[in-house]
Amino acid sequence: MAKPVELASLVKQPFELLREIERRSSQAQSGDAAGPLEAEWVGVGFRIGEEQFVASREQVREVLMLPDEMSRVPGAKRWLLGIANLRGHLLPLIDVKLMFGSGRTSLRRTTRVISVNHREVPAGLVVDEVLGFRRFMDHEHTDTTQETIVRCDRFVAGGFQRNEESWPILNLFDLVESNLFLQAAAD
Repeated sequence: MAKPVELASLVKQPFELLREIERRSSQAQSGDAAGPLEAEWVGVGFRIGEEQFVASREQVREVLMLPDEMSRVPGAKRWLLGIANLRGHLLPLIDVKLMFGSGRTSLRRTTRVISVNHREVPAGLVVDEVLGFRRFMDHEHTDTTQETIVRCDRFVAGGFQRNEESWPILNLFDLVESNLFLQAAAD
């Protein structure tokens, strides 16, 4: 089997470069790639306070602007900001930073609501900012993460390390199924 040609070595030979790219594309399309392709993990990046997190794309239904109107829920804990009517569906809005005991989320232009894609527990998590899709390769995954400032470690399921950036994975399903979340009545 011939050693694969480095594309960088063909920079000054554009025709040969195109030929090599075409050969590799055909090989990948037919399933004859030289080796197994590394899997890619895609999630939604967001910020709570000064920390960045990522949640699995499958756990996020949609990202919304903070609604102008919401109805307060009498007798609820302070972190349950209220209930909003979004396109005919009632969605409880939760200040996750306040729920974790790390202070109230400042409501700004960048504040967003992450609608959790859970079949039984509707929830809109209010976060400081949504950073968009984040893509990571398998080799960037780590099972160990640093302790978080916003005290959500029990809902962190590993993370990704890219250069100096750490991206803990916040498991939204574990969060909305937890007793902390489900017991929203004020003490």
